Amino acid sequence: MAVKDEALDPGALLAEVGDHSAGAVVLFLGTARDHSEGKTGVTHLEYEAYPGVVVEKIEQLVSEAIAKWDLVAVAVEHRVGDVAVGQPSVAVAVSSVHRDASFEAGRFLIDELKARAPIWKKEHWPGGGEWVQGA
Repeated sequence: MAVKDEALDPGALLAEVGDHSAGAVVLFLGTARDHSEGKTGVTHLEYEAYPGVVVEKIEQLVSEAIAKWDLVAVAVEHRVGDVAVGQPSVAVAVSSVHRDASFEAGRFLIDELKARAPIWKKEHWPGGGEWVQGA
C-alpha cells in the first residue's frame, strides 16, 4: 500500500499479489485521459494528498475487503504530483482462489478509495487548470 510521487509499476504490483494458490488475479489501472466533462485537450493531471492519511485509509479498505472476500493478496497504490495523459494514477491488484472474489474486491477497493480517501485532483489543459471533485 503506497502513495507515490513516481510512476506506478503494474508488473511489480502483479508480482506482489502473485501466488501459486491464486486462480485469479485482477489488475485495475486508472489512467489519465485527454478529456473531461466536455473539455478536450487535458495535458496532465495533478494529485495532492496527505500520504500517511491515505495509506491508513487504504489499509482500512484492504482489511474490509479481506474480511468480506477470500483473498490471497492485495496491493493498492496511488500517485501524487503530475501524471501525464496515458499514465496510471491509481492501481489496484487483487488475487484470490476464484475470479468472482478478485473482481468484486477490486471494484470495491477502487470505488471506496475514490469515495473515502482524501485525494485531490487538478486537470490541466493549455492555458489553465481546475481542481475537480473525486480522485
